[in-house]
Amino acid sequence: MAKLLLKLQRYFRRKPVRFFTLLALYLAAGSLVFLHSGFSGEPTVPGSPRSPAAAEGPGLPYLGVMQLSRGFKAAATMPAGGRRHGAWFKRKSQEGWDQRVVTLSPLSPARYIGCYEDNTRQRTLRGMSFFDYKKMTVFRCQDNCAERGYLYAGLEFGAECYCGHKIQASNASESECNMECKGERSNTCGGINRLSIYRLELAQESARRYGSAIFRGCFRRPENVSIALPTSQLMLNMSVDKCVDFCTEKEFPLAALAGTTCRCGFPSTLFPLHEREDEQLCAHKCAAEEFESCGSADFLLVYQTQVQDNRCMDRRFLPSRAKQLVALASFPGAGNTWARHLIELATGFYTGSYYFDGSLYNKGFKGERDHWRSGRTICIKTHESGQKEIESFDSAILLIRNPYKALMAEFNRKYGGHIGFAAHAHWKGKEWPEFVANYAPWWATHTLDWLRYGKKVLVVHFEDLKRDLFAQLQRMVALLGVPACEDRLLCVEGQKDGNFKRSGLRKLEYDPYTAEMRKAISGYIRTVDAALKLRNLSGVPEDYYPR
Repeated sequence: MAKLLLKLQRYFRRKPVRFFTLLALYLAAGSLVFLHSGFSGEPTVPGSPRSPAAAEGPGLPYLGVMQLSRGFKAAATMPAGGRRHGAWFKRKSQEGWDQRVVTLSPLSPARYIGCYEDNTRQRTLRGMSFFDYKKMTVFRCQDNCAERGYLYAGLEFGAECYCGHKIQASNASESECNMECKGERSNTCGGINRLSIYRLELAQESARRYGSAIFRGCFRRPENVSIALPTSQLMLNMSVDKCVDFCTEKEFPLAALAGTTCRCGFPSTLFPLHEREDEQLCAHKCAAEEFESCGSADFLLVYQTQVQDNRCMDRRFLPSRAKQLVALASFPGAGNTWARHLIELATGFYTGSYYFDGSLYNKGFKGERDHWRSGRTICIKTHESGQKEIESFDSAILLIRNPYKALMAEFNRKYGGHIGFAAHAHWKGKEWPEFVANYAPWWATHTLDWLRYGKKVLVVHFEDLKRDLFAQLQRMVALLGVPACEDRLLCVEGQKDGNFKRSGLRKLEYDPYTAEMRKAISGYIRTVDAALKLRNLSGVPEDYYPR
């Protein structure tokens, strides 16, 4: 034996590469055995690698690939007597139809309940909705709906997700839900006007059932209150949660607390929510909550529920070819995509684009794929500023934004995507100074060219659109030649934030603009201000100038 070991030692001294190769193979084999023994028990997989939100459980961060956890009611998500592979399994229910169960989080299973009819005019699920024509998955839809407290999640047309608390349609044949999900071809995401619907079971029953409501303010009781807010209920033990829950169950987007009466309705010409009162007028303590206000019979405390106002959600192409081409012109970063979202909601027609952006198309801007001269869209997005390009349009909405904000927004888009943010290294590196040097002069020439060559130009300041959405949208819709339906415009106010509106520019720890940059940009602002006033238009807002 000793002679054999001596021969092996001499052999590997002469052949060291072979020795280290065998050693590496031995260690790899041992690691595989260790891993196999460590995962012999079946873990639950509470998420999908394609959906970060799906992988998050209470207090558990998303790890990038998958989040494994043990001991969280595994029996509820596993078929009896067998091993479950992957996130899905099927079994026969007592009713005799296939029942799909998927884990949203360790404590939140979702149950497939069937294929249902849907209608663009009268949705089956009337809560929040969102689209992704490239990466939609069952998990993503379920998680978004569950996160907001909805009871049902429905997928349609392979890419559309709808949430709701009630199913308001009839069953359809399972064969009609026949479209694969855009983000996972192995699963079905409804069909044409057909929803694959899942029943969600919230992880914490003690949590607010319908998620967070949005506070709208204190308002004087409308004259025809029973018409303006048609559904009401007396609640002696009134609280914000109880009224919001009641109005959510009744499928209304507004919950108005009036002392011991809870009223529900829609924003309308009778109750437009445009004239807010001092909140002290509504500061009457709730009967069931010591630290909450519940309004009074004369002054209503209004919250917006998670129910989506569907009066402005239907969109389509123009029924006949447009006689005029209308531009929605802006410098990059001035809020063009957000303005398109608002225009589509306000008019009910798709907007087009001078370019093609697949990410915008995938998010529901279906006019993005049309040629800009197709005549099927209500207006066309463009950042062009040349004379030939401008004169191609018959009229234009010119959207202008504070250059300091617009430059930062476009820089974030360029290096972080439509709703992302540029990395710290980009701001500190050479990219930012070069960007400002090239783009800041363009901010001025873009506006000057449209004022000079545009045939009929309506100037809208981004800041005015944010501050007074209703009035500015009325101006824009009038230029587009579409009758302005006030109820639809009021609906837009409640749905104004789209998929591509940032929640605000990320605040840097320092001012990215140098004194030299500010001096140059101030000169461009003065030039644009003078050009606007020369055409008898209001100049730029005061906050364009740095203070």
